[in-house]
Amino acid sequence: MATASVPDLRSQVETLSAQLGAVVRGKPRVIELLLVGVLAGGHILIEDVPGVGKTTLAKALALASDVSFKRVQFTPDLLPADILGTEVLNPREGTISFHEGPVFTHVLLADEINRASPRTQSALLEAMNEKQVTIEGKTHPLPDPFFVLATQNPLDFEGTYPLPEAQLDRFLLRLSLGYPDEESELAVLTDRRTVDPLDAVEQVADAASLRRLQEAVRKVAVTELVARYILKIAAATRDHRDLDLGVSTRGALAMYRAAQARAFVKGRDYVLPDDVQALAVHTFAHRVMLRAAARYGGTSDKMLITDVVEAVPVPT
Repeated sequence: MATASVPDLRSQVETLSAQLGAVVRGKPRVIELLLVGVLAGGHILIEDVPGVGKTTLAKALALASDVSFKRVQFTPDLLPADILGTEVLNPREGTISFHEGPVFTHVLLADEINRASPRTQSALLEAMNEKQVTIEGKTHPLPDPFFVLATQNPLDFEGTYPLPEAQLDRFLLRLSLGYPDEESELAVLTDRRTVDPLDAVEQVADAASLRRLQEAVRKVAVTELVARYILKIAAATRDHRDLDLGVSTRGALAMYRAAQARAFVKGRDYVLPDDVQALAVHTFAHRVMLRAAARYGGTSDKMLITDVVEAVPVPT
């Protein structure tokens, strides 16, 4: 099979974006960020109130990409084995077989992830970082590509547990959908009058083409100046007076990959400082920990990252 050209791959991204846009109305920025995460090979945390289309967006991505999709509803009584799978004894044959959990899929929707206990949340750490799971000392590889799209309710909702810092650091991007504008919301009502728009989603990609897109993104050029710009922003968070925890090296690498993906989506084969600035809040804000005084003083992680980016000189 012939290797697809870069223009063909970019055209495929545009077609994929159009398919998602037909289902999730009025959210081109969110769709762009979702595709950035997918092309960068990362996991995405969607934080928002219930009912704004988080699950629909994940389903639309799986349908348009013709990849396997599984959903896990996270609840307080969910156990790690419910996600990863377990070894089961067959008493008649005297053998032990491994029964795969829902994590063995291309797209895993971890719905309301912060309603499960921290122990269950942490069950995904190995899967997200190494794309494998270890059960009873045996390692089982996950499908390629593998993405976790996790949804999270705001922490002031009842029955929520904050995600551990190690878990948050595994997410490439954090984003929110928000409510659509009036015209887009009217279109949502009209679209669903007789049919579900998900039924009309066309397959425009598959697992192999997603892997080719990811390979193309890795070839996007990042100059030393831009790479150092990323590191200077990360370093500024580590020394910030309002932070107990700054951006890790994994976070800096996440920005590097995400910036490459955004440049590719924008039709460029090189990264600009603009890409870093556009992604800073979505890539860095969930990786920092505010000090209590700053948090109680009304500062948010998003505001702080915005201030840090504005303070770091832009390379020319």
